[in-house]
Amino acid sequence: MITDHKSGFGLVTILLHWVSAFLIVFLFGLGLYMVGLGYYDPWYNRAPSLHISLGLVVLLLTLIRIVWRLIFFRRPAPLPEHSRSVRLLSATVQYSLYGLILVVLVSGYLITTADGRSASLFGLIDFPSVMRLGVTGVDRAGFLHYWMAWAIIVLAALHTLAALAHHFVLRDRTLVRMLDPRSKR
Repeated sequence: MITDHKSGFGLVTILLHWVSAFLIVFLFGLGLYMVGLGYYDPWYNRAPSLHISLGLVVLLLTLIRIVWRLIFFRRPAPLPEHSRSVRLLSATVQYSLYGLILVVLVSGYLITTADGRSASLFGLIDFPSVMRLGVTGVDRAGFLHYWMAWAIIVLAALHTLAALAHHFVLRDRTLVRMLDPRSKR
């Protein structure tokens, strides 16, 4: 199934979820790697360009995910074994991840375009600067970018552990619904 259905998520939601998750984890690792590069390292100029381009891809995917959720998303019915508190915690984590991702993306964009230059998506599309930031603004954006990225990773790790616990300990279909678009109860 392409779209979400009563008993599970559709292919579009699943692909958006997993591609975004992979890119976010990769960007986090690349970001940590970049800050340790020396001036003469061959990746000194390549890594930031790749980081920016992939960050813009995540921005576009996130906007697509939001539009998809607002227009086409049909929330699968909760699993009967999930209590109200489990559903509330799940929604809180999900919306927190969306919020954190948007903060990291916006702060990264502001850092990249702080001097008035565009942010380039692999040299194909330029995203123009919307505001110039002074040194203090760049420092604040950098602080937010760094710590909110860590918050995403910590929350995503907890999210992953919860999914694995649902699958291997509770033995419910929570994880299967995000892996197989044909999943049924």
